Amino acid sequence: MTHTDRLLDTPHGRFAVRDFGGTGRDLLLVHGTGHNLEVWTPVAQRLSADFHVLAFDLRGHGLTEVDSTDAERYWRDIGDVAAALQLDCPVLVGHSTGAYAVTAHAAAGGACAGLVLLDGFVLDARMTADEAAAWRLDREKPWSLYRYGWLTDEATMNVYIAQQCAQRDGPHAGVPPALIKAYLRRAFSRQSEGYVRRRPTLDDLEAVCRNDPTAAIYPAREIYAQVRVPTVFVLAGAGPYAARRAQIEALAEQVGEGWFTPIEAGHNLHMQAPEEVAACVQAHVSVMSA
Repeated sequence: MTHTDRLLDTPHGRFAVRDFGGTGRDLLLVHGTGHNLEVWTPVAQRLSADFHVLAFDLRGHGLTEVDSTDAERYWRDIGDVAAALQLDCPVLVGHSTGAYAVTAHAAAGGACAGLVLLDGFVLDARMTADEAAAWRLDREKPWSLYRYGWLTDEATMNVYIAQQCAQRDGPHAGVPPALIKAYLRRAFSRQSEGYVRRRPTLDDLEAVCRNDPTAAIYPAREIYAQVRVPTVFVLAGAGPYAARRAQIEALAEQVGEGWFTPIEAGHNLHMQAPEEVAACVQAHVSVMSA
């Protein structure tokens, strides 16, 4: 499959985008925290026969030059990117944090024909002002698991990536090593000092997670009542939301035009089960209103 990469100027910064090709309805794919557009390659290969498929690196990720500044700008970027790409009311497919991002975009009235949410949901109530003031990012866990913000040299980076490709369990279980290598290599950016840094940084994560509890658009279960487009809730059977299946099924019933679909895979289902994810997208997008 051929694709076209470019840097796209928007009113709020320059974004790395990829056009995976294809004709038909526009699909814009939005990745999750720590990932980048490379993770969509297996799904895009299967969807480009029926749709025009595009993806971009969120701010603070991949080859996009701008960093995260607050808890809203990263999802508001979806509208800027879609407009700069001249997409006409695309269907938005989001994974994990990207699933919340497309939900927030739609809830805020952003143009889109429908949503496909891949194992990324907000199921709790919003924080109180006191809870928000007391919140602090637990930096140890994302550092130990993913090395976010790590400054290192190229040789050490390559050893780390090789180790991740060799793992047979954890979040990369069942993911082809070539795909792991591609997205991890894109996650490192060269610094002026001659080092490479793992993106996003812990500061990026903290900025995105520090939500204003009075905001109109907030990552809490109430947000789904603000969504007015067809929405597909795709639950990974072995992912972090599996134990809350009943809540997610109930949300799908409450949305005006909602569907619930389980897929037997881990949280990174778009990389572990791309055929099933692509089939789900094809089946549901075909019945969404143009």
